[in-house]
This record gives sequence, C-alpha cells and structure tokens, in this order.
Amino acid sequence: MRFGDIIRDLLEEHNMTQRELASKLNLAASTLGSYVQNVREPDFETLKRIAAYFHVSTDYLLDCRSEKADTRAEDELLCVFRSLTPEQREIYLIQGKAMVKLNRKKDAESYQSIS
Repeated sequence: MRFGDIIRDLLEEHNMTQRELASKLNLAASTLGSYVQNVREPDFETLKRIAAYFHVSTDYLLDCRSEKADTRAEDELLCVFRSLTPEQREIYLIQGKAMVKLNRKKDAESYQSIS
C-alpha cells in the first residue's frame, strides 16, 4: 500500500478530514493533499509527527510492516517500557522472558504429546 493510501485509511478510521489533520500538524492543506494523492512524500520530521498523531510507527506509514494491529501493540509495549523506571524495566523484562520460556515449555509439551 502506498503512503497516501495509508494516510487516507487512517483519516477514515479517525473520522477526520485532510484539512483537520493538516491543521493539527501545522501543515498546509495542499501539502497534506499531495501526500494523500501520492504526489509527494513527507520529510522525516513530518513523517514522525504523522506517526505520533495516529499512534503508529513510521514503519507502518511506510508500509514496512504488514500487520497494523501488531505494530500498534508493539508500539504500545515500547511506550509502556519507556515510561518505566530502570528498576521497573528490569522486572518487566524478567516477566516477559518468563512468559516466553513458559510458551516454549508448553510448545515442547504439545510436540511431545503428538509424537
């Protein structure tokens, strides 16, 4: 999917007009229109502002990721992680690694029961 199509989808999803988004991002409506029409692509700073506004990654906007839901969940996890203290981050990582280990153990048990 092209950049403009992704922006168009996000606008629809958020029930917004191009003019409203342009105003929120301090862009000329014609500039945003050229993005939506796939005539131009934004510079990196504008790309980051658009991503931040819609709470998606720049990779998602550039269609580097295939699943928007996964991207949003990953972005949310990263946002939570960044808001923690160093001690809390350590606990967060330990818990996450424990969950991965538990999943691997369950997968191994499932595989053994099949064999």
